[in-house]
Amino acid sequence: MFRRKHSQNHQDNGLAEQEAKVSELRAALGPLSDRSVKYCTDACLRRYLIARNWNVDKAKKMLEETLKWRATYKPEEIRWHEVAHEGETGKVSRADFHDRSGRTVLIMRPGMQNTTCAEDNVRHLVYLIENGILNLGEGQEQMSWLIDFTGWGLSVKVPIKTARECINILQNHYPERLAVAFLYNPPRIFEAFWKVVKFFLDPITIQKVKFVYPKKEDSFELMKSFFDVDNLPNEFGGKATLTYDHEEFSRLMAQDDVKTAKFWGLDEKPIHIANSHSGAQVAPEPTPLALPAS
Repeated sequence: MFRRKHSQNHQDNGLAEQEAKVSELRAALGPLSDRSVKYCTDACLRRYLIARNWNVDKAKKMLEETLKWRATYKPEEIRWHEVAHEGETGKVSRADFHDRSGRTVLIMRPGMQNTTCAEDNVRHLVYLIENGILNLGEGQEQMSWLIDFTGWGLSVKVPIKTARECINILQNHYPERLAVAFLYNPPRIFEAFWKVVKFFLDPITIQKVKFVYPKKEDSFELMKSFFDVDNLPNEFGGKATLTYDHEEFSRLMAQDDVKTAKFWGLDEKPIHIANSHSGAQVAPEPTPLALPAS
């Protein structure tokens, strides 16, 4: 009984220390712009502190770099019609199911790489990460990734430079957003690519990467512990059918673009341009929402 009470007190003290660190980091950041205030929630500050082992100075430096990046890259202003051409094959998409913890799931199929522009590849991925975050359930902070290597080979692989840029953005500007990444049935030639990519990953992220293979019982049990096999596509050892309808997905993203604009305080200015190539619905262009004079 006394041990349980001591354990509870220790846990409470730990939570109190963490909240104190969050307050300390917020004070250290000083005044923030409107969008930075929206971004820097307590949960956000906590993620950066966790990523820097609760060192306030290091977390502050990391977060300030992210705020600079967001101010110039403006990920919240990317709209689906700008990156829809990258998604025509469904190489990255948000799943219509969640994992057992209720987390958003991103499905990646590198074998369906369809473009060569590194900048557009990165913007497409950033857009879908922002979209995945937008669709996180209440209390959820992380996503799960399913990566299917069917059709992947040296002829379709993402260049190391592009992979490195994606990793830098993910690690430096989306800390603690990844819960787990399943690499399903990667071919043997991927091992050399992985050895290079792994060099740019931090140890915590490496621990979240799981290699799984069909017809291996331990792989199946691991997948089953994270996903309901009735929802999991058969490409990942489940019973469901994975179909990507680019036109339907584009409609969903256009709807989410409106939600994104509303969340960030952006107004939507209609544009009248048809995208006949992909059949995608064209979303309106974001413009800053005018604020009343004080």
